[in-house]
Parts: sequence; C-alpha cells; structure tokens
Amino acid sequence: MNRVPRMSGFTMMELLVVITIVAILAGIGAPSFRNITTSYRIAGEVNGLLGDMQFARAEAIKEGQNVTICVSSNGTSCTGGTAWQNGWTVFPVVATAPTAAQSAATVLRVQAAFSGSDTFVDHTSGTNTVTFDRNGLVSGLNSGNGAMIALRDPTSNVYYTRCLQISSVGSLQVTQNNANGSCT
Repeated sequence: MNRVPRMSGFTMMELLVVITIVAILAGIGAPSFRNITTSYRIAGEVNGLLGDMQFARAEAIKEGQNVTICVSSNGTSCTGGTAWQNGWTVFPVVATAPTAAQSAATVLRVQAAFSGSDTFVDHTSGTNTVTFDRNGLVSGLNSGNGAMIALRDPTSNVYYTRCLQISSVGSLQVTQNNANGSCT
C-alpha cells in the first residue's frame, strides 16, 4: 500500500504561541536594555572626565609644573562656560596667564562635546577650570572646599546621576547621588 508521506512543520497555532512569547519577552527586556545603555553611557562620560583629571594631576607632578583642565568647546582655549558636556582640554601652564591654552602644540588632551543631551555642570560653585600644581594640589576652584560636578541624563533621573568630587588636595572621586538627586 502506498502511503502519502506526512508533511512536517509548524501549525498556525504553534507559530502564534511562539510569536506571543517572543513579544512578551521583548516587551519586558526592551526597557531594561534602555536602562543598561543609559547607565553605561553615563559611566563612560563621568569616567572620561575623571581619567583626564587624573592624567592632568599626574602630568603636573611628573613635569613639575602646573597643568590645567578646563571647559573648552574648541579644544584650544578655555571657552564653553561651566558646562563640561561642551568638552574640555588639558594643557600645561607655561605662561603667566593660565586662562587659555598656549597653542595646539602644548595641548595634552582634548575631549570633544558629548553627542547626547546629558548635562555635566558644577551647580555648587560653577567650576570650569581646575589647575593642579607640581605637588598635585588643586587651585583654580571657585570654592576653597573643592567642587562637585554633577552628570545628569536628559530626564534628570536620580538613578543615573553621578557626581565627580574634586577636593582641594587633588583627591578625585566619583559617587552616586544621594536620595534627593543632588550631589552634596
């Protein structure tokens, strides 16, 4: 007797069940993925400034001369106000006026502006320039007590806020915000 071979595959019901399960998992996972990417972006940005500040301090000690890091929107001079998200530059202070980078040849590092809309501002004292002396101590802060630069995402979500604390003795530390979302 000749039997017709049976066709193998999925039924329509099986396909709909699998699509429903995938849609439910994607609906649960997408917001978590967004949270993870925002958290990584914020960590990368704050660690970028922290790393360049540590570099500036190390260069000041190594070279035995003042090194400045300042907000710079053009990469060659201290322009850009107090918004660190506009970018910054690191340069040795070899002239009597440490308010501008002397030339592109003396600039040690440049960080371009952030591509997103995160804010990175010292709301307590308006710090836009930090100078490390040959001993690694800080001068150039608007407050003798140091500075606290807050990095916030566009929604100002308390969970994502990071604070870069700069002490007058050159100590640098990144902390998470306190419960009310401010860096204190």
